[in-house]
Amino acid sequence: MRSQRSGWALVTLMACVFAVGSAEYAVIGVLPDIAADLQVSVGTTGLLVTGYALTVALAGPVVTAATTRLPRKALLIGLIAVFTAGNVLAAVAGAFGLVMIARVLAALVHSTFFAVGLVQAVSVVGEERRGWAIAVVSAGLNLATVLGAPLGTFIGHELGWRTTFWAIAALSLVATVVVAVAVPPSRATGTSSVRAEIRALGSREVLVVVVVTVLAQIALFTPYTYIATILTGVSGFGAGAVAWLLMAFGVGGLLGNLVGGRLADLRPWGSVRGLLAGMAVVLAVFGLVVRNPVAAAVGVFVLGAVSCALIPALQARAFAAAAGAPTLTVAVNTSAFNLGNAGGAWIGGRALDGGAGPHWLIGIGILAALAALSATGARRNVDVKGKVDVSVR
Repeated sequence: MRSQRSGWALVTLMACVFAVGSAEYAVIGVLPDIAADLQVSVGTTGLLVTGYALTVALAGPVVTAATTRLPRKALLIGLIAVFTAGNVLAAVAGAFGLVMIARVLAALVHSTFFAVGLVQAVSVVGEERRGWAIAVVSAGLNLATVLGAPLGTFIGHELGWRTTFWAIAALSLVATVVVAVAVPPSRATGTSSVRAEIRALGSREVLVVVVVTVLAQIALFTPYTYIATILTGVSGFGAGAVAWLLMAFGVGGLLGNLVGGRLADLRPWGSVRGLLAGMAVVLAVFGLVVRNPVAAAVGVFVLGAVSCALIPALQARAFAAAAGAPTLTVAVNTSAFNLGNAGGAWIGGRALDGGAGPHWLIGIGILAALAALSATGARRNVDVKGKVDVSVR
């Protein structure tokens, strides 16, 4: 019975993460529709993506610190309710500025919800299955990429972009109710203070995890941001094939995420180092075979698997490094993922603007993966399976 209830709790939290991730990604496909309806340029509507990402990266840790003393289950419900309200506001907004405000409102709770959701998930299953719990909940992001974003784009094209936001709001509302019913409170009674959370955040072990996370995401997103250019300009695919190849990346990512969760429980830091080395090798091989369409397609799938396997592995290390006060650390590490994404996109863009070819982007990714691997050696020789207070009030 307890195992069944734990399973339902993880699936519920995964569904919430799916809704949040879909809101982040689906808007990309309807930017032209929003631009035409609100009479602004497509470049201007792109700020809905940039503003969301920056809000997640910068405001997430602040919101998490401000809410760390609140009962976590109630906080989860409140956060998803705010997220729902943000999407409802976007759906009814009559001007671009109001849509932007709605996006920022939804983004304010993104990082905190993800962090608190992971802490809640670990508290449900126990520390011995920490990596697996993180992987299951994080799979919601993979599903958002594979299913949520394309479905949201389809709905927006067929029924109007506002319907996309209404659909996300409806899914979020259902998730709010299910969280209240299906997610149990923690069996533990301990709590962590803001001071304890900040103290844990300043530890050397946590800083190493954050640095490794940023470098790992730079390694991925320097080439991945411009993967369409690589696949069409180097591999020879038509523009219509790119969506299917991105879906292959997402499917690989979903499988890799679940495998990464198991590896994180079996080999804590060993899995991180192995996956970083694997990413460097995969990128190197991808660079060598990218001119062959079949090999390039396989490479996209494998790259998705290896890179997404790192998500639960790195978040599990963030938990262990911040033993006793993990919530703020996980929120900051979630922001580190976004910073790495933005950094990789910026580095790749500057390289292309400077005249570098697509292969240079892959080379930069390899160097960043090796730098991340090197950074793992900066941690102290500590018990990386350290106990974590994951109490939920």
